[in-house]
Amino acid sequence: MASDIEQPTLSSANKAGQLSSESETGGVKEPLLKNENRKCEEFSVVSAILPFLFPAFGGLLYGYDIGATSSATISIQSATFSGISWYNLSSVEVGLVTSGSLYGALIGSILAFNVADFLGRRRELILSSTSYLIGALVTALAPNFVVLVIGRFVYGIGIGLAMHAAPMYIAETAPSQIRGQLISLKEFFIVLGMLVGYIVGSLLVETVAGWRYMYGVSSPLSLIMGIGMWWLPASPRWILLRAIQGKGNVDGFRENAITCLCRLRGQSISDSAPQQVDEILSELSHLREEQEATIAEMFQGKCLKALTIGAGLVLFQQITGQPSVLYYAATIFQSAGFSAVSDATKVSILLGFLKLVMTGVAVLVVDRLGRRPLLLGGVSGMVISLFLLGSYYTYLDDIPAVAVVALLLYVGCYQLSFGPIGWLMISEIFPLRVRGRGLSIAVLVNFGANALVTFAFSPLKELLGAGILFFIFGGIAVLSLVFIFFIIPETKGLTLEEIEAKLL
Repeated sequence: MASDIEQPTLSSANKAGQLSSESETGGVKEPLLKNENRKCEEFSVVSAILPFLFPAFGGLLYGYDIGATSSATISIQSATFSGISWYNLSSVEVGLVTSGSLYGALIGSILAFNVADFLGRRRELILSSTSYLIGALVTALAPNFVVLVIGRFVYGIGIGLAMHAAPMYIAETAPSQIRGQLISLKEFFIVLGMLVGYIVGSLLVETVAGWRYMYGVSSPLSLIMGIGMWWLPASPRWILLRAIQGKGNVDGFRENAITCLCRLRGQSISDSAPQQVDEILSELSHLREEQEATIAEMFQGKCLKALTIGAGLVLFQQITGQPSVLYYAATIFQSAGFSAVSDATKVSILLGFLKLVMTGVAVLVVDRLGRRPLLLGGVSGMVISLFLLGSYYTYLDDIPAVAVVALLLYVGCYQLSFGPIGWLMISEIFPLRVRGRGLSIAVLVNFGANALVTFAFSPLKELLGAGILFFIFGGIAVLSLVFIFFIIPETKGLTLEEIEAKLL
């Protein structure tokens, strides 16, 4: 088992001597970023699987909660199948069950802002798995409503921490050639978790106390995640960041980083690992990563640019209406005469399969086509689908095929674009020394916007009508296209240090 680094002391003079990469003639740092002919990073595919798989379990557990809760809220309100005496819940109480994990995720994102760089990505994911496990067990065994909500809240803290740390760990440990695929594959795991949750829920919804089993299923998965992260090494880039910030002996940190890199990429790189670590050290030193970031710095210079890109992307990801479109899925299919899928659970399973397939397509092409083409193409499709939905609910309600096509187009295009690429970009774009705090702000914006859209949807629908609301979402999607075209850079094939040096 690999342990994270300790924090002994180091003089700044010794640190500078170890890290400076100076030319023989002028004593000026020569950053390796200037090397345009940089060789591709060596790695073993087999060795790259586990450093992705265990962090991705954090996404799987997040998706599972979304899918299972849709059936759990039905089960817990059933006089026949709830298995409890307090099944007669009010709409507010049902809302707390549904959104309790969302509130917890918001708190988890705030916690991550303060502890991420101190704990490191690996230990934050271990903490996340612990929160998942405790939350799942408390929810499944809850003797009353209050304990149930507490369990949902604790589980949500795990979501917030996992959605913050998993993209960072994968981005910092993955070879640049397949970084986009692996981070996008984490979105695939979220969708897979949703699909598993829908299926488990449909199987247990008519079982006595079925909701307890639905939530309890996530316990062994969170245990696997925790054990896996305990076994995996820390992120070499995080170790080197601590080194150049004077948190310990540079030589010791360097050897630790080399050992971790060999474990992450396989023994095939054992000869080149020291060189790769030295290159990262030199690049980090050139990029002036020595000082720890302050909160004020998050809103200045290149940090502000990265925050604009990351937070803006996940904001548009939520306010272009994804929860609202899926809310109408069962109604749309039923109006089109698809009686076999007229109930919400079966519709959810069908859409889950579609989301899974389209996310798989994005995973396969993201490192070949790039981030911008997928975003521009996918969001363009979302614009068309939202205006089609607005038209259907305004004056084409006698042609239900329009709504079905629009729904499927929206879901497919979202999973090609905002779904995976949003999480990918926020894990790549922040400079290393502010990555923990920057990503926590982006995740907070994501969950906050999700909560806003969720709670504003019903009153806005009653006030404006579904048609006008979808037209508004379509207009917001057009604005997001403008934002993507002018603001979002292409990061395909670049190392994280090159992204910071060339794009920020």
